[in-house]
Amino acid sequence: MVTEMEFTSASFYQALRDKRLMGTRCKGCGAVYLPPRQVCFQCRSAALEWVSLTGKGKLLSFTTIAVGTNSMISQGYDRNRHYCCGIVELDEGPRVCALIVGLDTQRPDSIQIGTAVSIEFPDGEDKPSSLAFRARTGHKAS
Repeated sequence: MVTEMEFTSASFYQALRDKRLMGTRCKGCGAVYLPPRQVCFQCRSAALEWVSLTGKGKLLSFTTIAVGTNSMISQGYDRNRHYCCGIVELDEGPRVCALIVGLDTQRPDSIQIGTAVSIEFPDGEDKPSSLAFRARTGHKAS
């Protein structure tokens, strides 16, 4: 548990750069949130704490994108190299939208709902800190 960080998006993205996936957990009802929240949506408590998440989960939904944002274009994605954005349900419960890597985005029909995924941390200090998960192809989450 980490208590010295503020519950801000800047703290969340700094943790990603430090190769840690951090969420918040309500001390009252136990609800877990990613991205972190300052107030629990379940019981309205402001008594939350940082919690380290495993970064493992399963793919619930996805789309492949051929015409992306400037940020994605600068990373080499375009009409010939699509990228995948999906909803991941983490083992701890929260659902989050993120980039999904390690899939054949040219053949979206080959992508399977329920595919097991694990957090993919950015390499190097100069890489953008974005939330991404790597598909463990051939693996269905339990």
